[in-house]
Formats: sequence, structure tokens, C-alpha cells
Amino acid sequence: MPVVCLYFERDRLLEQIVKKIPQSKWSKTHRCWYVPDGKDLKITLESLLPVARINLMEEKQEPEERKQATIKFEQWMRSKRYSSSTIRTYTEALRTFLRFYPGKSIAQFTQEDIILFNNNYILKNNYSVSFQNQVVNALKLFFKVQESRMLNPEMIHRPKQPKVLPNVLSKEEVKVLLDSVKNVKHKAMLSLLYACGLRSGELLRLKPEQVDSKRFVLIIKQAKGNKDRIVPLSSKLLDLLREYYKAYRPKIYLFEGQVAGHPYDARSLQLILKQALARTMMKKPVTLHWLRHSYATHLLEAGTDLRYIQEILGHKSSKTTELYTHVSTKSIQKIASPFDTL
Repeated sequence: MPVVCLYFERDRLLEQIVKKIPQSKWSKTHRCWYVPDGKDLKITLESLLPVARINLMEEKQEPEERKQATIKFEQWMRSKRYSSSTIRTYTEALRTFLRFYPGKSIAQFTQEDIILFNNNYILKNNYSVSFQNQVVNALKLFFKVQESRMLNPEMIHRPKQPKVLPNVLSKEEVKVLLDSVKNVKHKAMLSLLYACGLRSGELLRLKPEQVDSKRFVLIIKQAKGNKDRIVPLSSKLLDLLREYYKAYRPKIYLFEGQVAGHPYDARSLQLILKQALARTMMKKPVTLHWLRHSYATHLLEAGTDLRYIQEILGHKSSKTTELYTHVSTKSIQKIASPFDTL
């Protein structure tokens, strides 16, 4: 079937609309969306225009002023050693904001423009609290550092972060989940996520030399906040890693995909968990990050000091680690219900 490639800078609302097009598919290789070519294509593309605020049939070049401002902003963040994910997130947020006002010069922006964007784009499309905060942070940094403007994005209705407790599995549930995985590579990946409390990105960036089998520690390099840390390795986990290494012999990364020397794909890792959950018949909406939360909670319930848990997880603030005290059942289970004495 003939297809047409749609290229556009990242926009969450636009992506949601394109996903609804029958047989649409994202190409990771070419960084574009494939949509079927046919008699309905023109109608489909025209329906995107009010949202995209661009003419997809006759692509327009980004104004040079905006292009240079965005490049300058990105270069400044790189010089300050911001993480690649932060640079990407802030740059995309800035571009989304600028696209919302296609005919306006950067020098013309006012406080009201940011407030309107917040209400007519973020809130109207029901984007998450975290996305709203990302946009506010990006605009605050851009106008302060790059443009030296007196705009005050802090006056935007910055949302209050909801107080959501971490989702955790019991130790029995973790065991059932890991036991359902028979492939040694897949088992090693999920086991390492839980046994060391890793973020999925940290797992995928690991290299064999970061496993210190003599000291029984795992060395995490340049994790969130550009911080290094070490986490303890159990002998049981080390045996599993040795079994995996002998079978696969990775070249550069500890876990590699089909192409040697390239890290394992994040989506494939999520699929491993999804397939494992299907085998266990577990109904909980478990994510990879649940394993990290479960690890921290189980450490706390085993009597590990919060200060050590904070160091192991790489939390900047102790308040983040203290969240696990609210989901630990060790002390709560000791509380006798007055119902029992009736």
C-alpha cells in the first residue's frame, strides 16, 4: 500500500490525532509518521491544520529568528551540562509555545501570551501536570537567560503536584512476576530493575564494566541529575548476570538489542514486562517503575535506614524517599482495629 510520510516537530496533540488515522505507523528510523495514501488523504491532512497551525501540504520554513533563538537556547543548556533529556524536553516545549503564535516575533511576547497558551493549549487539551510544569520551566529559563525579559512565568497558574503514593508490589507478587520469565536475558533485565532499584533508562545505559563482582556493587554512571552512585549487588543476582553474560556476550552495553553494540530498546523492555504480566494473570497496571518503588518499600520494611535508601535510589531530596513510609505496611499492620474489640 502506498504511504505518505508526515514530518513535524513533536506536538502531543498532533500525535494523538495522527495515531487515530487507520494504519498509521511511526518510523523510528526515518523519524516520521507513515499514513496510507489514498482519496481520503487530503481530507485527513486538512483536518490536522487547525491543530498543527502549519500547512502540511505546503510546508513552511521556520522563521530564522525563532530557529536561531532555539539553537542558541539549546547550546546554552549544553554548555551548562543539562542532561540530554532535559535539553530535549525544554527545546520541544519552547517550540510548541512558539508554534502556538505563528506570526509573532519573540520580542513581542508578553505575560498575557504565556497565560493564554497555558489556558488555550495546555489546559484545554487536558495535558498532565508534569507537562505543564515542564513548559513553565522551559519558558522561565528561555526568557530569563536568552532574552533577558521581565516576563514572569511563575505567575502562570503553575499546578499543584498531586500527592500520589508510589505503586508497589508485594514480595510474593514480584517473585511470581520474575519466575514467569524463562528467557535468561529478559529475566536478568527485570531482576536487575527490582534488585537494584534502577530506573529503566539507567538499566539500558549500563555497561559490563559497571558490574563490580569483587565488591558486589553496581556502579551507576551519570544518572538523573548527572550523579554517580553505587548500589549493592546480591550474590543471587550476580549468578544470574554471569549466566546471561556467558550466553549473550554483549559488546558495549550490558543489554543490547538485535544490533550488536546498540542498547536494548526501551519499548521492547516494556513489552517484556507486558508479556510477563499476561503469563501471571496479574490484573494490576504494573509498569517498570513499580519495580523500583517495590524495591525501596521492601528495603524500608526490612529495616533499612531511609538515609541509605535515599543514597541507593539517587534521590536528591530526602522528602522524595520519605514517600515510601506512606506505603510501607510494616507499622500499619501492627495497629489493631477497634473493630476487633467490639
